Amino acid sequence: MIKKEMIYRNPLVNLGYENEDILSNGGFGAVLAYAGVGKTALLVQVALNAMLREQPILHVSLNDAVSKVDVWYQELFHNIAENSGVAEVSEYWDKIQPYRFIMTFKVEGFSAPKLEERLTDLLQQNIFKPHIVIIDGFKFDDAGRGQLVQLKELARKYFMSVWFTVHTHRHEPPQENGLPLSFLHIEDLFDVIVGLAAKGDEVYIKSLKGKSTDSMQNSLILDPATMLIKNVK
Repeated sequence: MIKKEMIYRNPLVNLGYENEDILSNGGFGAVLAYAGVGKTALLVQVALNAMLREQPILHVSLNDAVSKVDVWYQELFHNIAENSGVAEVSEYWDKIQPYRFIMTFKVEGFSAPKLEERLTDLLQQNIFKPHIVIIDGFKFDDAGRGQLVQLKELARKYFMSVWFTVHTHRHEPPQENGLPLSFLHIEDLFDVIVGLAAKGDEVYIKSLKGKSTDSMQNSLILDPATMLIKNVK
């Protein structure tokens, strides 16, 4: 651990997963929600937890510029540090920042081969070797199963795990398992699936795959002010 004072667990461990990595090498995870509910914020916290444990994170953004992604990280890190009672935020941030690399693509220009090409450049020059990859903005509506299979093969090849944000639609009600119908044909590729649902002013987090559903999951809530897990009484 970089700083013992900065104690921040992977927020998804609160769903009952046994360790903070949650995904093994080659594993796929997904956070499903409507637009604007908090998918990116939740995965940035997963990334910050890994960075604090000195595990390199590759954040691939298909929508936002590097500067906007960086603001997400800095704001959430500041909130975490404040909750931990840590005053020297800048010092800690400077120490963990080398464990993150932000990569951007245009949506239409993203593919497994292109990601591997960029990744190979980083590896061959000994610039960065990711342990976890976050792919934010992948167009599941337009992508076929083949693209995801290629990405999974890439993850296995380079011993990485991959998290995706998945934009769901209000006109498509979830099935009995909580997943949208359009996601069922690729569900088997994912080891862990988490759903976010806004109810009033609060956002509830629930495991849809990878952990047995239990009543405590309904008590996991994102604080809309900080986007951190709230302490539930």
